[in-house]
Amino acid sequence: RYPILQGGMMWVGRAALASAVSNAGGLGTLTALTQPSPNALREEIERCRSMTEAPFAVNLTILPSASPPRYLDYARAIIDSGVEIVETAGNHPAEITALFQASGLKIIHKCTSVRHALSAQKRGVAAVSIDGFECAGHPGEDDIPGLVLIPAAVSQLTIPVIASGGIADGRGMAAAMALGAEGINMGTRFMLTREAPLHEEVKLAMTRASEQDTALIFRTLRNTARVYD
Repeated sequence: RYPILQGGMMWVGRAALASAVSNAGGLGTLTALTQPSPNALREEIERCRSMTEAPFAVNLTILPSASPPRYLDYARAIIDSGVEIVETAGNHPAEITALFQASGLKIIHKCTSVRHALSAQKRGVAAVSIDGFECAGHPGEDDIPGLVLIPAAVSQLTIPVIASGGIADGRGMAAAMALGAEGINMGTRFMLTREAPLHEEVKLAMTRASEQDTALIFRTLRNTARVYD
């Protein structure tokens, strides 16, 4: 009912949060790799389905790893469970993309640059979530803030653009829509809800944080991540 997507957050994107967002009129998202195995993901999808009749998505993030998860098996678990929307992030292997598309899933691909968004569009994704430098998690290596990145993406893409990064209230949503986005993706803000599986002291600490209380790590590895400092 509202153009608000819950970000696919590692360890946080579980059934309780995803179903609550979907029940409230947004699009909740389970995080595939939060689950220890593809079978555990199947069980979590069923648990979420028992908690909401509304649509929800599953996030599958593919990043460089010394010991990669069984990405293909997780992808098959998503398909076998009848999920209709998948959010992909990081790398986008052709085999997994083809599997999702052959199964009729709508793919929302998370991008941190216009060039990556254009590449995703050519691969036939339904929409892109464009992540500005403000975002938590992985903001990419180009350091382009949303005020620049969102309209740049909108002007070059023909598929819907979802704005992501630093958006936490109606003001941010209005700004993103004014820049041409058709929806927004929020992560950190949903971490502070009662349904999010974080310790209450952590949530309280984050509410007291200022705009200076994040740090960028892994810069030298070109796998930059923004974390709460």
